[in-house]
Amino acid sequence: MKHYIITIILAGGLYACSSGTSAVKKAPVKTVMHFNIVPVSATGVSTAIRLPAQLAGYQEVSIFPKVNGYVQQVLVDIGSSVHKGQLLMTLEDPELEQAAVQAREKAAHAQAGYMITKDSYYRLLEASRTAGAVSPMDLAAAKSRMAADSALCNAEKANWEMQKTMLSYLKVTAPFDGVITERNVHPGALVSAAGREKPMLELKQLDRLRLQVDVPENIAGALDSKTKMDFYVSAFPGKRMSAQIARKSQNVNMAYRMERVEMDVWNHDGSLTPGMYADVILDVSGSRNAFSVPRSAVITSTERKYVIAVRDGKAVKEDVITGNATDDKIEIFGDLKEGEQVIVNANDEIKDGEEIN
Repeated sequence: MKHYIITIILAGGLYACSSGTSAVKKAPVKTVMHFNIVPVSATGVSTAIRLPAQLAGYQEVSIFPKVNGYVQQVLVDIGSSVHKGQLLMTLEDPELEQAAVQAREKAAHAQAGYMITKDSYYRLLEASRTAGAVSPMDLAAAKSRMAADSALCNAEKANWEMQKTMLSYLKVTAPFDGVITERNVHPGALVSAAGREKPMLELKQLDRLRLQVDVPENIAGALDSKTKMDFYVSAFPGKRMSAQIARKSQNVNMAYRMERVEMDVWNHDGSLTPGMYADVILDVSGSRNAFSVPRSAVITSTERKYVIAVRDGKAVKEDVITGNATDDKIEIFGDLKEGEQVIVNANDEIKDGEEIN
């Protein structure tokens, strides 16, 4: 009988404890999240970025045949240094040469015919000064024949000049000083002016090269013709070279959001060659309109990029655009003020309006 009573008392005690616990749970508890916060700095972030680049000849040309013909002579080979106007190769085309001879003879015949009708007209014109010696109709007809023969003579002369120009294409000359970098024909080969896939010769200027680099659009706008860049090529490890911007394309590639920039590189010793890859080191100064925060303060999701500002003790998400970055800091552009507090090591679980302490 005593054991039963003790059991009831314990149950009651447990019930009382349970009731007390229930009362505590029902009472609202206000939680305040604790985070590290830092002030926004109204300064940009200077950094150096490495960009891939390549060297190209200052002038490059693929030489294709202008007329059909057989290769008669090839006077150069790969690696040959040539000068502007130098004869590189000759072609032969018997049909073209015969057409040129015919055009020359036709031009001479037309010239002779024109001289006869011209002389006849002026003789009639002289005779017409005597009243009744020449009828006006005959004089007009002679003048018309002279005009027609003059037009025919000019047409045949133009045809002859065209044929001479076509003949000149049988001699292939260098358009500028450079080096032959490719040769795809040999004597006796038939070349055609249409449908040729490979050029007969490839000529490149090597004493002056173009260093071509694609610069991100957010950086390209700050570059001008006085900007210098250091670059390195794999052929000379550790050797630093520099060049100054000569040209900007003024066009952003829609696919990669890059702008092509070119620098002129003098190569008098011939140590550099077109096609070499280079690494360009670009010193980028911070933007005057940017703020800087620790990199961990910027949150990037699939939909937006933002920081969490602390205003009146509450979290406020502010969308930002990022700029230059270093290992610990990053530029941001957004609706912020200098000295405003943002959360370091922020995460996307923090909701707008949460109290921050």
